[in-house]
Amino acid sequence: MKTRLSLSQKAGLLSLGLFAAILLVWQLLTLPEAHVAAANVDPEYAALMGAGAKAASGFPTPAAMAQTVWDKLSHPFYDNGPNDKGIGIQLGYSLARVLGGFSLAAVVAIPLGFAIGNSRVVYQAINPYVQLLKPISPLAWMPLALYTIKDASASSIFVIFICSLWPMLINTAHGVANVKKDWLDVSRTLEVNPLRKAFRVILPAAAPTILAGMRISMGIAWLVIVAAEMLVGGTGIGYFVWNEWNNLSLTNVLFAILMIGVVGMALDSLFGVLGKRVAYQE
Repeated sequence: MKTRLSLSQKAGLLSLGLFAAILLVWQLLTLPEAHVAAANVDPEYAALMGAGAKAASGFPTPAAMAQTVWDKLSHPFYDNGPNDKGIGIQLGYSLARVLGGFSLAAVVAIPLGFAIGNSRVVYQAINPYVQLLKPISPLAWMPLALYTIKDASASSIFVIFICSLWPMLINTAHGVANVKKDWLDVSRTLEVNPLRKAFRVILPAAAPTILAGMRISMGIAWLVIVAAEMLVGGTGIGYFVWNEWNNLSLTNVLFAILMIGVVGMALDSLFGVLGKRVAYQE
């Protein structure tokens, strides 16, 4: 009897096949190249200069990359000084800054989004400022933050706050403004007080949209922190990437890029799970 694969099994096999193809192409591109001696060069001199020897590519091979991943993840929390810290410590600094700026943005954006979504007057008053400030790159605020705050880590948190603010604010306002009028009419008929209406009617109805905005904000924040830490230096995964590039260690740079992707995927998955928990079907 013929067994039919499920959709997830087919997707898994295709994913493994793509991964194998990537590794094969990577291995072929990083094969060492032989030095060929010129025809009119003395053979002994050519041998002395390395003719016929294999020159390794500057790009790491898959085997070298796998060894680096193993070595780094085996001891992720070592601390040998300012420029030699484990990947766990570097990621910890970056995550702390992201969560700090993201939390501050949530404290500002969600209440302000409620106000904007509930009142057309507030919307029209604040909308010009939102439209003016939203297109500005978060990193453009870094020099001003460094000048006023005078602390690199706090400046990075401020930049994360700025980049996280707008998606949460806009999505919260949109979610609140689109709560079904019937539900609001029922709460008004039952004479529900404004605070209770906000938490028992508006917030549950707008929660999926608010979580979507928070998910977008977290993705942007994780992108921006890498660039911010490259600028200010000191600690963090962005600084780790830049420091390893200065050390000409492409293997460590690739490893850091891999870790950035893994952590970003984990954060996005977390908000995906939270989004499913607050979703509702009519």
